[in-house]
Amino acid sequence: MSETPVLTADRGAVRVVTVNRPDKLNALNAATLDALLAAFEAAAADPSVRCVVLTGAGPKAFVAGADIAEMNGLTAVQGRDFSLRGQKLMRRVEKMPKPVIGMINGFALGGGLELAMGCHLRIAADTAKVGQPEINLGLIPGFGGTQRLLRLAGRAATLELCLVGAPIDAARARELGIVNRVVPAAELEAETMKLAEQIANSAPLALRGVLDCVNVGGECGIEEGLEYETAQFGLMFATQDMREGTTAFLERRKPNFSGQ
Repeated sequence: MSETPVLTADRGAVRVVTVNRPDKLNALNAATLDALLAAFEAAAADPSVRCVVLTGAGPKAFVAGADIAEMNGLTAVQGRDFSLRGQKLMRRVEKMPKPVIGMINGFALGGGLELAMGCHLRIAADTAKVGQPEINLGLIPGFGGTQRLLRLAGRAATLELCLVGAPIDAARARELGIVNRVVPAAELEAETMKLAEQIANSAPLALRGVLDCVNVGGECGIEEGLEYETAQFGLMFATQDMREGTTAFLERRKPNFSGQ
């Protein structure tokens, strides 16, 4: 087993977070869930980080699921606690104040797809497979899969993936809206980092405003969502980045955003 279940590395303003259990296809055990939560908390608190890329180590898997060997011995109460532990991580990823891109380099099954769905954007290799196969283990998704898949792909696709338990390829996942982009496997890292760097060069406060508005809007009625958007839009006028962005546009130059 790898000694460090999660690795982090900075590439400019982009922090790459890697699930590092390739011998277990990056399966999520309790220690890995905790390490991922700590990594995302650190990224959220670090002002030098403007975008996060999440991926898995090795050529085979993003995250192939939760650790079945660990789950096998859990009681009902422990199983509930394990679900809450996973949901806490997925919610932290989803509520990050900085964009998170899931770089799906292989299998994203069960808890792996749930982790990917917590990301704000998902780019998959054309060789990737995704799915919710818990039904084959006598289980249901426990890290938010039924809820986020429903919001991304709709009721029919969610029921098919969760009731049948068969994985789908990246192209089908793109058709269903589960992933944003599919690229050749050999180009996955380059394309993901290109997008991450583009986002990292944007205004940090505006990025957070977009994330907040979409998160709020996805969980409330249209009137409340519009009200929240208007409030966030107004706040942007108090930022130096808004003045820099509009001035740069008028002066026909690239803006230099400071995050203030």
